Amino acid sequence: MEGSFGSDQVILNPEDAYCNSSTTTPPETTSNSSQHVAKLRKMLLRRMLIRVNDGRYFFGLFHCIDKQGNILLQDAVEYRSARHSSSPTKQRSLGLILIPAACRSSCHIDYSFEESMSLLSLDK
Repeated sequence: MEGSFGSDQVILNPEDAYCNSSTTTPPETTSNSSQHVAKLRKMLLRRMLIRVNDGRYFFGLFHCIDKQGNILLQDAVEYRSARHSSSPTKQRSLGLILIPAACRSSCHIDYSFEESMSLLSLDK
């Protein structure tokens, strides 16, 4: 697998992806969601490595996240361990895939250290 991913893990919440433009939304909620949307926009088209519950890994470009927390990866490649083979992992090109939030066990994105720290900062 190419690329180096640090030990920093970016946790993607469905609330971060949803921006409600309704006029009934309180101003502080709209401001908070627009901050989350801005952070997610910085992640667009970055290399992302996602592990799912059954042990497979998906590596691709982050395309989007929906309200439920499902992630779309483009140009994705699946990596899985081959139990009955001499090669340690098998890979398969998939293209555009959707990874349900319920199946995701970890999610890493390729960032510089400074970018990772700014994304992980807790704004209250």
